[in-house]
Amino acid sequence: MADPITMDIPHKHTRAIVRARLEEGMQKAATMLPGSTVTEHRWDGDSLHFTIVAMGQRVASRVDLFDDRVHAVVDLPPLLRLFADKIRAKLAKEGPKLLA
Repeated sequence: MADPITMDIPHKHTRAIVRARLEEGMQKAATMLPGSTVTEHRWDGDSLHFTIVAMGQRVASRVDLFDDRVHAVVDLPPLLRLFADKIRAKLAKEGPKLLA
């Protein structure tokens, strides 16, 4: 099993503001993968757990909120691991925009 994509995205907001921006931008997160959609999401304290379905594959993801950053974890199924570098690059580019 390959390692998941992990990334820290810095922010300068309160957790409440970041949480609200993540809620507002939930469907934008799905654009990281072509033809994808968020099928479920839930908060567990300061952790957002969500599932994206893309190309018939389920992508389990988690975002943990901290005072100065969010920590994103994306577990790609085997088929989508072929696109891991592109997904990582898109997350690095688009993730900060969700929090701005």
